[in-house]
Amino acid sequence: MTRPPLPPFTFESATEKVRLAEDGWNSRNPAVVALAYTPDSAWRNRGQFLQGQPAIEAFLTDKWRCELEYRLIKELWSFDGNRIAVRFAYECHDDSGQWFRSYGNENWEFDKDGLMRRRIASINDAPIEDHDRRFHWPLGRRPDDHPGLSSFGF
Repeated sequence: MTRPPLPPFTFESATEKVRLAEDGWNSRNPAVVALAYTPDSAWRNRGQFLQGQPAIEAFLTDKWRCELEYRLIKELWSFDGNRIAVRFAYECHDDSGQWFRSYGNENWEFDKDGLMRRRIASINDAPIEDHDRRFHWPLGRRPDDHPGLSSFGF
């Protein structure tokens, strides 16, 4: 199975790959999102280490069970060959109604088929008030006319 765009990346293909990843995560569908990774993909997410699609799917299932009304924006930071670096922010709330904005950076490495074989994520969470939220679109894919991450100065 291939997952275009394929490496080596250009600015345009890296930007497209980042948007496709954002769209996938905003679907909040763990089974579909896990298919973007190699069967033996290695992750570091904060202090948690995962290996393989089943672990990734389980992680995402738990994540989106707790992180309600999740909305994410990713932005290309850098790319070279089969690697892409992104920065991102997402907003969600917990079951008590407390909103959070999480900021982070990810380093991605892809195989020749365009599947991510390594994801290294560093993430910080900040509680926010409802009136401080910036990501206002219906759940799902961020509309094309919605501001990107740099527009907010994050």
